[in-house]
Amino acid sequence: MTKIIGTHNGHFHCDEALAVHMLRQTKEFKDADLVRTRDSTKLATCDIVVDVGGVYDPATHRYDHHQRGFTEVFGGKFDTKLSSAGLVYKHFGKEIIASILNLEESDSKVELLYNKVYENFVEALDGGDNGISQYPADIKPKYRVGTALPQRVAGLNPWWNQKDVDIDAQFLKAVSMTGQDFIDAVRYLGLSWLPARDLVVKALDQRMDIHPSGKILVFEQSCPWKEHLFNLEKELCVAEKAIYVLYPDDNGQWRVQCVPPSPESFECRKALPQEWRGYRDEELSQRSGIPNSVFVHMGGFIGGNKTKEGALDMAVKALEL
Repeated sequence: MTKIIGTHNGHFHCDEALAVHMLRQTKEFKDADLVRTRDSTKLATCDIVVDVGGVYDPATHRYDHHQRGFTEVFGGKFDTKLSSAGLVYKHFGKEIIASILNLEESDSKVELLYNKVYENFVEALDGGDNGISQYPADIKPKYRVGTALPQRVAGLNPWWNQKDVDIDAQFLKAVSMTGQDFIDAVRYLGLSWLPARDLVVKALDQRMDIHPSGKILVFEQSCPWKEHLFNLEKELCVAEKAIYVLYPDDNGQWRVQCVPPSPESFECRKALPQEWRGYRDEELSQRSGIPNSVFVHMGGFIGGNKTKEGALDMAVKALEL
């Protein structure tokens, strides 16, 4: 018998659109029909209900978050109140990730990605739908973001002056849009971000072979290393923190990038020397005493050399200055 997913009709939001999409990634609700209504009698016939009904009860597959007394959060370090998207993700997320990436649900990668996908994708939807400010009230953002997923979904609702719009068809567009963004995020984290962790582990293991200080890491290919580096330094109790990271760019030249004090920061643990900044090519090579130098950014957070050896010389000399 075909399962039925229920959610409310009328104006829709990002959270229930994504919730419906995620449910259709599970074995139980893969081919489920969809009913959009606020009629409690009709909702009672649904196998699962999201974002309507005033009940949160996983045992009966009821996932609303609007009722008084609702305080459910994802758990761990996350304390943002959940929306219907967060509720569905909390209870079905591991199965969904395993399905998208063709992994066994018991695979250790799934547990890691389960938390990371929530952090990178779902939590913002929970916060926005529940009216939770991202910043303290006394901080005014310098600009407004109007192209994020919730705004794009909101734009699919009929305009105030539009007539004869099929709102259910528009909701299905929202389900597709949120779903594609979600799948893209899971695939990136599972197939690009997570494999980079192994490269960071390798670079940390080999750092003493690069320089006796252990403060220079070398990657033979560019990869998303920052977050992994900070996590691994903490997990492995690394005493000598990395200062510079070397990697090849798309043109076959080499970059020297300064490690920031945190993944989001534009500061540096130790910037490249002031006397190199803003110079290029031959003039930089003369000032640094290192042949084949290409550039050093005015901010001092990154530089380049035509060769791996030259980039390493830049990093070593910068450590000493």
